[in-house]
Amino acid sequence: MIMKSFCNYNGKIIAAEMPVIPAADHSYRYGDGLFETMKFDEGKIRLAELHFNRLFSGLKILKIQPSKFFTPEKISGEITALCKKNNCGENARVRLSVSRGSGGVFDCDDRFSYLIECWPLSQAIDEWKENGLMIDIFQDARKSMDQFSNLKTANYLPYAMAALWAKENKLNEALLLNAANRICDATTANIFWVKGEMIFTPPLSEGCVAGVVRQGILDFRLRTLPAGRQVADLGLKLDETILTKDVLIAADEVFLTNAIHGIRWVRQCGEKEFSNVITQKIFSVLQQTNH
Repeated sequence: MIMKSFCNYNGKIIAAEMPVIPAADHSYRYGDGLFETMKFDEGKIRLAELHFNRLFSGLKILKIQPSKFFTPEKISGEITALCKKNNCGENARVRLSVSRGSGGVFDCDDRFSYLIECWPLSQAIDEWKENGLMIDIFQDARKSMDQFSNLKTANYLPYAMAALWAKENKLNEALLLNAANRICDATTANIFWVKGEMIFTPPLSEGCVAGVVRQGILDFRLRTLPAGRQVADLGLKLDETILTKDVLIAADEVFLTNAIHGIRWVRQCGEKEFSNVITQKIFSVLQQTNH
């Protein structure tokens, strides 16, 4: 028996197969909207504060005015209710999409709308993966390096095309380049690399999405030890710096981060193979922190 699934459109739970987005919706017509992909785990949103901080910061940057009833507390409650309705309250992937409204470029009605969807996740998603990821660099797009490039907007074309290219080439992920031909992030993740006793990740000025796990790792450093000192008591220093192909190939280890998978280690990029000793230690520490 196939279980019926539901979504939440502007506060109302409806059947997931029902058409709800107007043809003139700005997120559909112009990519004029934002989204958050969140992990719902054991009755709560993991890294909820970071997700909502990023969302409301993005709304402010895009000058989208949400309803006064659209608050983190209200949306968290609606996410919880929807996950329960879809029988995935223990482990779920949640997507929250928001739109400015409907109409043309100059005559949008500014009637803010939102959509919540959720799907069950396997418990195995939290486990360390021995195989590692196969990745490479997507050459056909260049991301801008402005304040909009850090947002998770509905205009996701470079990432969608990079993901299609990765699939065609039997890769797990693809890396995106910015306007300066440097690596900024991946199709669904931020990138970190390890060299010696240093961990690096590109700064937001490089055009990467402001990932919540990325921020969580930076915040973890700042909470536990003096800024710039060590990461997770492992004796590792952390810094934000630019990433070129040559720097990547010279790295000892590479890992990707996002809200659903946490940390995934990269086995190979092009012809270069990487180890995972330090990455596995970081993975273990963050798993303990999240639970």
